[in-house]
Amino acid sequence: MGSSLSFQYPAYFLALCALLGLAYAALLYWRDTTFREQSPKLNKILGFLRWLVVTVLSALLLSPLLKSLLVETKKPVVVLAMDQSESVGQDFSDEKLAAFKTGWANTKNALSENYEVHEMAFGDAAREGVDWQFKDKVSNISALMQSVYDQYSSQNLGALVIASDGIFNEGANPVYASAQLAAPVYTVGLGDTTPRRDLIVKRVFNNKIAYLGDKFALQIDIAATNAAGSQSVLTVSKINDDGQKTVASAPISVAGNDFFTTKEFTLEADRPGVARYLVTLAKIPGEASTVNNSKEIFIDVLDARQKILLLANAPHPDLSALKTTLELNKNYQVSTAFINDPSVDVGKFDFVVLHNLPSQTNDISGIFRKLDEKKTPRLFFAGSQTSFAALQNAQGLISISGTDGRNTNDVQAAFAPNFALFTLDGRVASELPKFNPALSPFGNFAALPGAQVLLYQRIGKIDTKFPLLAVGDLNGTRTGVFVGEGIWKWRLFDFLQHENHDIFDELFGKTVQYLSLKEDKRKFRVTLDKHIFEENEPVQFGAELYNDNFELVNDPDVSIVVKNKEGKEFPFIFNKLGKGYSLNAGILPVGNYNFKASTTWNGQNLVFDGQFSVRPIELELFETTANHAVLRQLSQKFGGQMVAENALASVAELIKNKETVKPVIYQTTKTRSVINLKWIFALLAGLLAVEWFLRRYFGAY
Repeated sequence: MGSSLSFQYPAYFLALCALLGLAYAALLYWRDTTFREQSPKLNKILGFLRWLVVTVLSALLLSPLLKSLLVETKKPVVVLAMDQSESVGQDFSDEKLAAFKTGWANTKNALSENYEVHEMAFGDAAREGVDWQFKDKVSNISALMQSVYDQYSSQNLGALVIASDGIFNEGANPVYASAQLAAPVYTVGLGDTTPRRDLIVKRVFNNKIAYLGDKFALQIDIAATNAAGSQSVLTVSKINDDGQKTVASAPISVAGNDFFTTKEFTLEADRPGVARYLVTLAKIPGEASTVNNSKEIFIDVLDARQKILLLANAPHPDLSALKTTLELNKNYQVSTAFINDPSVDVGKFDFVVLHNLPSQTNDISGIFRKLDEKKTPRLFFAGSQTSFAALQNAQGLISISGTDGRNTNDVQAAFAPNFALFTLDGRVASELPKFNPALSPFGNFAALPGAQVLLYQRIGKIDTKFPLLAVGDLNGTRTGVFVGEGIWKWRLFDFLQHENHDIFDELFGKTVQYLSLKEDKRKFRVTLDKHIFEENEPVQFGAELYNDNFELVNDPDVSIVVKNKEGKEFPFIFNKLGKGYSLNAGILPVGNYNFKASTTWNGQNLVFDGQFSVRPIELELFETTANHAVLRQLSQKFGGQMVAENALASVAELIKNKETVKPVIYQTTKTRSVINLKWIFALLAGLLAVEWFLRRYFGAY
């Protein structure tokens, strides 16, 4: 470190400061005879002290600056990264692991002389330190690259050393990772690259959600290495609380040493809840590992599909157009029936579309009574066969007069700008008025107070206030009325103009979605983001409590008990967050769980129960052969080198011999005002104290 003094004024100002000090000292001591009897030199000493103090004080008033140059040598950073995934741990025996840990420590010590060494572990995620547990369920080498880039790219990164088997089953291929490190990457190849005799359930493709009563498909990819001529059996079993039951099976004949095939099964979702299935391959003689012969899958079977009935007075192309649109929603099960079918029971349906009903020949008063008893939401389509007198009494959204249904108008749709019950794509309002006209009965129509008009009638070029489509909530039953028929032409026109049915599907899909929506009136609810969790992710709950006005409150405590299939209980208390509740239950063991949450509000005991499952992550069990090609490509890309596991010690020498890995010298200039230096104050105070002492000692004031 070097220092220099600089002034903001010309140098001759220092001479003026010295002259000022000299004048001051001369004035005080030149003709003073007080101390001449004591010592002839005392006046000179006192004068010198006063001159020095005044000179320094006046020089400080010139604001001199002290500049210091700091030089720091920064060692290059070397990151040693160890793969902590299960596939690496499987290849390490206790003796082999102990030897490798010794080599790892020796390499770290050898590098520490000239480098700043940091250790990292990776698998599920990259993190500081290595615990040598090998419990990570996935291998994500690209996440390690990104983490090293984020933490050390702005520092003097000298090298990255990765010890891994090269297997990655999460994230991108590390060779093409986005993190472009400006440092060589050295890799240490772990594991065995020799294919072993093995049968593997590679992947199982399945829907995460199925609906009760539906059939769903399982597609199973099977691989085999060095097992030509072997025979096995693929079995799919369903696991319930009461045991395990085989639901499908197929023989497997391995045709070659590098074998791959796909089997597909169709199963039925016969029970609501989380269904657990076990896919198993029977062991073959001499197989190296049977851990990867089985795989568990979980499917959330929902009993939430809404049953929709299209009930018509007679066949009509509108029915086909509506059914096609509604069946796009996987939550809908759509059926079509006619009024003269005696087997139709409207009480079994969650939503009913009434096309040309009530008609002039069928008043369907009995059907209305059944719908009203269950408060079943409904949508009317009124056309030429409709009895408008009966329709007037069956709904309270649109007032109808002056029509018998025989005379019709060609009407187009005009979007109501103030409609706010649900949101439609902006193209509906702009494109729908261009569609072919529908047929609407001639007469007078007016919206009643309970109606929210979505579409008005445009007759010719005149926009009327006659409602074409209105929806609303009548005594707790959501109801809609479309005063017209012929919407099948809208669907065809939509495809003709846009080569899709998006506008038609948006209009009637959103309308039925609003009308058929089931409101949850429970005052206490517990929510889960999903019902199937991976074994390495925390289970998180949310809860809501409503008062009598359905306003969120969180005054009382909420407790929950989670129970596994063995009956072991895990009690928790929710945290209060804002107006709601939140709980992180942490990582739970693999299995099926039930939960029951409870709280007390206004003297009422409120309870909410449900279920979820935690499934195992088995990715590390299905790759048994190390992939050193990835490591070799990674080192070549970043200018490093791959070494074998037993050559770990050579990594330190390779890094030391790399000319680009050099220390970095940092220079920093620090500027301070001299007047702020405390030792200057101490010097001046000392000089004045010495002068004062001499004056007093020799008899002056």
